[in-house]
Amino acid sequence: MISVSSLQPETRKALAYGLTAALAFVIAALTLLPLPAPPLAADGGDKVYHFIAFAALTLPVATLRPKALVWMIPAALLFGAGIEILQPFVNRSRDLADFLADAAGVLAGAAIGAALHRFT
Repeated sequence: MISVSSLQPETRKALAYGLTAALAFVIAALTLLPLPAPPLAADGGDKVYHFIAFAALTLPVATLRPKALVWMIPAALLFGAGIEILQPFVNRSRDLADFLADAAGVLAGAAIGAALHRFT
């Protein structure tokens, strides 16, 4: 098994940022693809998906380059806010609760990743 500490710094950097960029692309695609019609009444179940997606977004950087969290956390929060601002333009709804779930996910992913970094 490969430990984080055994990876070269440049490898950790490339892996952290590459995974984060790929996840950001997937999140953007899933949240900004136009819907053919506005969504019906939301049941709130999508908040779990927002939380998981944004926890996953911050996890690679937190695990592999935890010092970069100083800019990654604000960037991830701005990304989540930007998605919510753009969603009405693609037949989706803007929802503060979605952003709050994103923010909770960002913080959880950062905390879990930082713990993984420390103990691996």
